[in-house]
Amino acid sequence: MSTLVMRLAAPLQSWGADSKFEERRGTMREPTKSGVIGMLASALGRRREEAVDDLSGLSFGVRIDQPGQLLRDYHTVKSKDGKTSYVTNRYYLADAVFLVGLEGDDELLRILDKALQSPVFPLYLGRRSCPPVGRISLGVIDSTLEKALYGASWQAGPYCRKRKQPPGESRNLTLVLDDIGVGNLRRRDLPVSFSQQHRKYMYRYVDDRPEAVPVQDILETEHDAFSAVGEEMQHDTIQN
Repeated sequence: MSTLVMRLAAPLQSWGADSKFEERRGTMREPTKSGVIGMLASALGRRREEAVDDLSGLSFGVRIDQPGQLLRDYHTVKSKDGKTSYVTNRYYLADAVFLVGLEGDDELLRILDKALQSPVFPLYLGRRSCPPVGRISLGVIDSTLEKALYGASWQAGPYCRKRKQPPGESRNLTLVLDDIGVGNLRRRDLPVSFSQQHRKYMYRYVDDRPEAVPVQDILETEHDAFSAVGEEMQHDTIQN
């Protein structure tokens, strides 16, 4: 089996498990399967009325590398006639980082990998106001889902890595995996249809557990835009 590994990071993410718009719009603590499948369908250029059975059938798992902070966005909205006011609370995950894996047919996963690199429609993490940061796809590897999530590098940001734990052989990270049996939790986020007229989701069981994952720190690859300026200033100082 092959697994497509993705890194989902952004200033804000929101993964709702209820399609209805209500006064309170919550978020799960990790990406939902419906949200990720919707993002992949957008990358492929599929319309809402098109089937997503092939994507929903992929085994799905999440590793919480950086939990982030829960953020509440308070809104007041008036009706068109201005006579009625509504209060809404929308919740987001701020500064969170997740590692997501999808296990299945190698050919389909490589198509998805290519689509994520050049998506047809804009991608977002749960809501349109949450565009992703950095590269999403980390590639397709020859591994099972669980082994892929165990073996991947720790994707948390530099501040979180220094604050949470010193360098070591393992990190206490939470894994949330599809369970074909009866897992310890049930989620209603398995998409059947994204159609505006007839959205439909089914339940799936998940195995949710904290694990001591033997992951390695990621390599520092951040680009310093002012490094060249600093070198030039240093050169001028020496010359003068």
